Amino acid sequence: MSKITFIGAGSTIFAKNVLGDCMFVPALNGFEFALHDIDETRLRDSEQMLLNLARKYNPSIKVKAYLDRKEALTGAKYVINAVQIGGYEPSTVIDFEIPKKYGLRQTIADTVGIGGLFRSLRTIPVLFDFAKDMEEVCPDAWFLNYTNPMSSLTGAMLRHTNIKTIGLCHSVQVCTDHLFKSLDMDSTGVEERIAGINHMAWLLEVKKDGKDLYPEIKQRAKEKQKTKHDDMVRFELMDKFGYYVTESSEHNAEYHPYFIKDRYPELIDRFNIPLDEYPRRCVNQIKEWEEMREKMVNDTQLTHERSHEYGSYIIEAMETNVPFKFGGNVLNTGSLISNLPENACVEVPCVADRNGIMPCYIGDLPEQLSALNRTNINTQLLTIEAATTLKKEHIYQAALLDPHTNSELSMDDIIAMCDDLIEAHGDWLPKYR
Repeated sequence: MSKITFIGAGSTIFAKNVLGDCMFVPALNGFEFALHDIDETRLRDSEQMLLNLARKYNPSIKVKAYLDRKEALTGAKYVINAVQIGGYEPSTVIDFEIPKKYGLRQTIADTVGIGGLFRSLRTIPVLFDFAKDMEEVCPDAWFLNYTNPMSSLTGAMLRHTNIKTIGLCHSVQVCTDHLFKSLDMDSTGVEERIAGINHMAWLLEVKKDGKDLYPEIKQRAKEKQKTKHDDMVRFELMDKFGYYVTESSEHNAEYHPYFIKDRYPELIDRFNIPLDEYPRRCVNQIKEWEEMREKMVNDTQLTHERSHEYGSYIIEAMETNVPFKFGGNVLNTGSLISNLPENACVEVPCVADRNGIMPCYIGDLPEQLSALNRTNINTQLLTIEAATTLKKEHIYQAALLDPHTNSELSMDDIIAMCDDLIEAHGDWLPKYR
């Protein structure tokens, strides 16, 4: 029996989306869906939910929960990763509250910035443990990583383990539709070309019937910027740098040094920036889960429709040899994006089929876009260096190179803040020297 293993299966709603999708793939009939999580209560919730879906949609699927990770991984053909190390409490709270004492504010803190840096440092060692298990019990399996920080985690797996890894995010697939809806434009028949790094990939081309739609997009965006809306940062970046970026404005507000500034507090209101957005979401999600748990877990008539998540389509393509094109995160091997470093993790069009995953060559990005990407890549590469060497100096260097952090704080304060974060995280981090 072939097996798909889901690590972090206590994320019940996400497990429903990805594994629920897989139930609609005939090529996966008879597979085992192996679930693993360190939270047994949430693990059992997900198991019951998926058993209900399997009975309704595909009784050939075997759903089984495992508390032993290696047992869950044994014989797996595909491994889906959706873990959050440290959770909302204590780790996300630490990521926000300690920087706030230094006057450094954040919105999401899960990609770069000081929060993304420490989320990486918590998570990379755990992923290396996963890889060690996989090398023993399922060395040929594909590792589908959905966990953020996407670039540093995927890059660490690809550079420092033998596991076949692809990083998956849905910001690419929703980018153009979101833009067009925002501007009241029809996206039917639109052709796009997107590449860059995760959460900072660029809509390089957007055409319909051979016509470049960027002039109309920019004209409409300038009009929309005259009133408050939820995408003002991305529109400002497009105005100044020429291209629309894939991830949301609340994310991109903290990837750049231009928007969250103690010296210019008026920018928060001007660009409608939701400071401390991620903690608010966490609190709301915890509350919503408590309210919806009974219906989600125990409803034998629970329904599901195949979602837009890439996972099931990639697995289907590998099983059937019918190609599937998607935006994936891979190493920049062979200079897929020729003006970004080869050891960076880049987000480019990829094709999956029975041969695996083949990334597409892009060439040079417009120089201003590669320059913006490099400011985030610097921190990502130093973060991986810190995680693999366990040297504090590389934590400091990663933070010192982060564009938002270094635009707000002195070198001494950045280093002191890192030391405070290391101490506060305690055993959630390995020992650094």
